[in-house]
Amino acid sequence: MTEIKIRPIQQRDNKEVAKMIRHVLIEQGAPKVGTAYEDKATDQLFETYQKERSEYFVLLEGDRILGSAGISPLDNGDPKVCELQKMYLDPSARGRGMGNQMMQKCLSFAKAQGFEVCYIETLPGMKAAQKLYQKTGFEYISERLGDTGHYSCTIFMKKQLNL
Repeated sequence: MTEIKIRPIQQRDNKEVAKMIRHVLIEQGAPKVGTAYEDKATDQLFETYQKERSEYFVLLEGDRILGSAGISPLDNGDPKVCELQKMYLDPSARGRGMGNQMMQKCLSFAKAQGFEVCYIETLPGMKAAQKLYQKTGFEYISERLGDTGHYSCTIFMKKQLNL
């Protein structure tokens, strides 16, 4: 069996991760505007996550990137709130517990950085993702937090980290 590993993104991963994210968005029928599809950061994830209290992780099976997700302070939000950002899994990684592994890695990082709340936005059609978020303790909230720039994402969720 090939080893599964989660590690921080490296600059050489940028192109492959951006390709995987856009593939998943197309596969999910997500809009290309107002989502990570058109987000300039998607092509420069290594560089984007070089700021304080931020990290972007890649999930590998052998040498193949099958998933990614990041934690960063919520833009224009409470400094105690982080955002789980750009969490995507290749179809071949789904249903194998890899999403949960990635989630745990991100939430552990967030807690270590002193965040008290983790926020996420997603699309209404991404039901499997929402199920994972709920299973991990995220709850639906009615209003957007901060300023993510992803105006097509209309599902908002948060999780208390200090429980």
